[in-house]
Amino acid sequence: MKIRQLATTAADFATQFEALRHWSAETDAAIEQRVADILADVRARGDAAVLDYTARFDRVSAPSVAALELGAAELKAAFDAITPAQAAALQFAANRLRSYHERQLDACGRSWSYHDEDGTLLGQKVTPLDRVGLYVPGGKAAYPSSVLMNAIPAQVAGVQEIIMVVPTPDGVRNPLVLAAAHVAGVHRVFTVGGAQAVAALAYGTATIPRVDKITGPGNAYVASAKKHVFGQVGIDMIAGPSEILVIADGSTPPDWVAMDLFSQAEHDELAQSILLSPDAAYLDAVRASMERLLPEMPRAEVIRASLEGRGALILTRSMEEACEISNAIAPEHLEISAAQPHQWEPLLRHAGAIFLGAYTSESLGDYCAGPNHVLPTSGTARFSSPLGVYDFQKRTSLIQVSEQGAQGLGRIAAELAYGEGLQAHARAAEMRLKD
Repeated sequence: MKIRQLATTAADFATQFEALRHWSAETDAAIEQRVADILADVRARGDAAVLDYTARFDRVSAPSVAALELGAAELKAAFDAITPAQAAALQFAANRLRSYHERQLDACGRSWSYHDEDGTLLGQKVTPLDRVGLYVPGGKAAYPSSVLMNAIPAQVAGVQEIIMVVPTPDGVRNPLVLAAAHVAGVHRVFTVGGAQAVAALAYGTATIPRVDKITGPGNAYVASAKKHVFGQVGIDMIAGPSEILVIADGSTPPDWVAMDLFSQAEHDELAQSILLSPDAAYLDAVRASMERLLPEMPRAEVIRASLEGRGALILTRSMEEACEISNAIAPEHLEISAAQPHQWEPLLRHAGAIFLGAYTSESLGDYCAGPNHVLPTSGTARFSSPLGVYDFQKRTSLIQVSEQGAQGLGRIAAELAYGEGLQAHARAAEMRLKD
């Protein structure tokens, strides 16, 4: 395997490091134009356009969009049809996710107010969004875990109506995805996908209601469509390729770390897996594990292409330097595979999720640990957060000024308003002054 091996002591490390980090998020111009055409068509023709594109791209013909909606009974039937082990796993993961997000709600998702010394009331009113749309991939990439991760925080936040769209190429429905929708309490499910589904959610049609926000992953067409409709509706994020960065002190079995690196590389050829360690012998041991384990993997060719194209094993001067490099990358998933992980966690400022200790594989976070697996990618963890309850709420400021408060605040506001040349602002404040 030709995975690159770097050392921070090398004279050209900075250049090699920048080349490693580079990834273009630009969308192909042809995709952008095609998506723009689809959005305009759905906005103009509504249901008719959705039906046309569903027939063309998913090879599913239907007399109406209403015929593409799945009722609660069909979701329940899908849940009843999966194996008992699968049903138990979905329920277990859902319960842990709900518990985590309920704590998140308690921590940051409730209204608050206070009265200051002159009796003025100030505060913040937190309210859930009325209706949200969840995009769930279908076909080859069908992820029931993504249904739980998107729907459960929306449900905990108190969203009144959760609409899910999922493509079903050739009419093939993934029973685990539908079962997950049942477990997560999704209200309505439409078997449509692609840019046309995003357009229908953003603009509304005769059958598919307009939503306030769209969340969930998708292909390049879906990502482009979400960018186009942002402003008409909210979106969660524009996700790039999946990433994992492991900081290791050499105490974790090399096979474990090798498989953790594989776990992201198997997503697709553009996924990125990086290992940082100050122990050169350990890097060699992990490389040997990767060489030995790779032939066993069903997605070996995808893993190989990912690791050779964007992966790296980096020898650092110290664990402290490894933490500095991690902060520069701001990875989606960050594992501290060390004997004393809490020693290093305070040094780490930028990451979508931090996995502490040898037993905390990133894959547990993907499915059932409790926190959300929808995370910022491509360095956006510098300024973005995981999907959470707060993404399905909005905040409104509350202000009730007392008569006494208006006397002091009015003079300050008038002084500043006159300075800005806004006389009506100043006069509105002055009219409430007693003298």
